[in-house]
Amino acid sequence: MLYREAGQFKTSYRADNQTFPIRIDRIGYFVLLAVAFLVVPFFVTDYMANAVLVPFLIYAIAALGLNILTGYCGQVSLGTGGFMAVGAYAVYKLMTAFPEVNLAIHVLLAGGITALVGTAFGLPSLRIKGFYLAVATLAAQFFLVWLFNKVPWFYNYSASGMITAPDRTLFGVNIAGPATAAWAKYLFCLVFTVALAWLARNLTRGSTGRKWMAIRDMDIAAEIIGVNPLRAKLSAFAISSFFIGVAGALFFSVYLGAAEVGEAFGINKSFLVLFMVIIGGLGSIFGSFAGAAFLVVLPVVLKNILVGQLGWPTDLAAHIELMIVGALIVTFLILEPHGLAQLWRVTKEKLRLWPFPH
Repeated sequence: MLYREAGQFKTSYRADNQTFPIRIDRIGYFVLLAVAFLVVPFFVTDYMANAVLVPFLIYAIAALGLNILTGYCGQVSLGTGGFMAVGAYAVYKLMTAFPEVNLAIHVLLAGGITALVGTAFGLPSLRIKGFYLAVATLAAQFFLVWLFNKVPWFYNYSASGMITAPDRTLFGVNIAGPATAAWAKYLFCLVFTVALAWLARNLTRGSTGRKWMAIRDMDIAAEIIGVNPLRAKLSAFAISSFFIGVAGALFFSVYLGAAEVGEAFGINKSFLVLFMVIIGGLGSIFGSFAGAAFLVVLPVVLKNILVGQLGWPTDLAAHIELMIVGALIVTFLILEPHGLAQLWRVTKEKLRLWPFPH
């Protein structure tokens, strides 16, 4: 009864093009933001921040970036882990070279550096697509991991080959380093997530997003009607890589604190973010968040049930978790290829038309 459109008339194109055209959606969005910024920081614990909230926010940024490239522009990429590594190593070099500069600026600069690298590796998309482009980006993944392993300059000639984030403060509060409070990590990542989600939404519903979707649907027809494939594809790679670079920078500096490229940013990371986009829904901002939430929360729930409640061995629980995630991915691909976002759209449509038949 509450979720209805009757009487909510639009008198301008701007009103009709709102992100949340239904009033209850707008109210719910602002309530959610108010709770996230003003309530959660007072109740968040170290376990909740490190196990659920911070990884969810960071993976949501990475999923947004991959969704821009794959879901909106139709360019398949398996190099997400490598581009996250670029963001992580870029922010590490910036933090150690310019310790007086704000970490937020370092994170944005790391995203910019990753955008340049992503654009360079996106050049093959001008001549190849589909499976061949996936193989090219997979090669980028392995090359970047090899590069960061083999060139000591990237990890400041550390004997262990690991990079460790130095302590950093913002307004007198630690946001990087072992002394960082849970609420500080959470709020720092939340600001980036909200800002980048707003940016992604406005990009995808504007002329840039329409060009991406035209390339995705039929690149030859898009070129005929005036869309420049060079500019559209490279802009998608650049913006997608920027998002993924920011996610990698936050993942290293705020969440992990120390990392080794092969373990933290290997091929498994690329597949994890890709699964988030598939389960959440291609070509959907909401789907990026839904997929990230699903694949972050599910392992925590399974571990608490299988290990904490049932007392199963940790390695057995890990294998069961992989089997469940794999089965869910296959199920979604068969039953609902458009993911959780499509299920939410169908639910909203039924609520809007209730009690009348669909």
